[in-house]
Amino acid sequence: MEKNIQNNTLIPGVSAKRPASSGLPSGRCSARRAESAPPPHASRISYMPYRTIWMRKSKNSKSASAITKYALLILLFFTGLSFAQNPDALLERANQLYTSGRYGQAILLYRKAETRGADPLTVSFNIANCLFQEEKFPESIAAYRKAVDVSEGTFAPALFNLASVLFRIGEYPESIAAYHRALALEPENGSAWLFLAEGYTRVGDKVGALRALLKARALNTEDLSIVYQLSEAYLALHDFENAVSLVQGAYRAHPEEVDFLVYIGDIYRLEKQYEASASSYREALAVYPDNVSVLYKLADVLAEDNKPFVAMDILNQILQIKPDFTDAAIFLGNLAFDLRWWERSEAAYSEAAHLGNSEAVFGFRNLSFEAYQRGDIRESVRYLQKAHTYFPDDVSLQTEIAGLEEELKEM
Repeated sequence: MEKNIQNNTLIPGVSAKRPASSGLPSGRCSARRAESAPPPHASRISYMPYRTIWMRKSKNSKSASAITKYALLILLFFTGLSFAQNPDALLERANQLYTSGRYGQAILLYRKAETRGADPLTVSFNIANCLFQEEKFPESIAAYRKAVDVSEGTFAPALFNLASVLFRIGEYPESIAAYHRALALEPENGSAWLFLAEGYTRVGDKVGALRALLKARALNTEDLSIVYQLSEAYLALHDFENAVSLVQGAYRAHPEEVDFLVYIGDIYRLEKQYEASASSYREALAVYPDNVSVLYKLADVLAEDNKPFVAMDILNQILQIKPDFTDAAIFLGNLAFDLRWWERSEAAYSEAAHLGNSEAVFGFRNLSFEAYQRGDIRESVRYLQKAHTYFPDDVSLQTEIAGLEEELKEM
């Protein structure tokens, strides 16, 4: 018997990519410091809230879906039957239907081919692919399981696809088990190790995730995205030393990857090593001096390091480069507020409010409260009225203004 493979691809599950994790200290919210949106490709680390480590997909990444490379399998048996009864012809026609997206009709022909003597492994695997394309995931899982059973667990494509669909529907423990079986047959499949790591992450097994990522990294040292994933796995285990060492080594090998410097700054920030964090951000800014995202990170870490005036200078620099970066204006206003520099704080909030950032309302309310505490009710009213000019539909502001004006009448 001759076995042939037709090159029609199937992509169940999700594409191989870095798992979701955590990030940039973007600042306190509301009345204190604006929470800036994370940079592109950012994700969140559950164990470290309000942080955004920039994790950009590397252009050097060669990872692909654990299943993408597997083609639609055709095992043809040559017989002397007529065309209408020939399983080879039925399989060929079923494949054509699959390729054209007519999955239901393809399934019917695959089943008919099996009754005419077609190989059950071929039929089960191809029917499973069709069912996946129709998003009938439980049925596709059953068909993949049948293909695995028919092959006595030796047909790796069925195991990889089974693992991927189980992952897709959130059955992570079963998916992990299927990936282990598949990888025992094909241990060089780097994408599968990445999916396995993500599966371990979903079930909270940090050590399992780290081990899987170490396997993926060993198989493909040129995929820089794995550096970020592996570093986050170390961070999840609070192993900051290995996390930093890994990224520093990757940067030495790839000095063109300036994002590594930003990432190192983020890691130091997590450790509250503010001077080291600021130094790393500044090194990145030497290459990209107008990168407002990195400038904002630098301002934030300087503020955390009790250097508010230097942070304010950085925020002013941001606003010169990108005047509509209203979070920087809010942050600037909050720092000035902390320093009791009321005029500068009001100017910054006004700049943000003019561009529609409603976070400025909290700033004006803070200024109003401080004025009221000083006994200057007229100034307190003025701040609220200024906020109301920018946000005339804010009913709560109207109510607060009315209450203070009543107090003025009674004085």
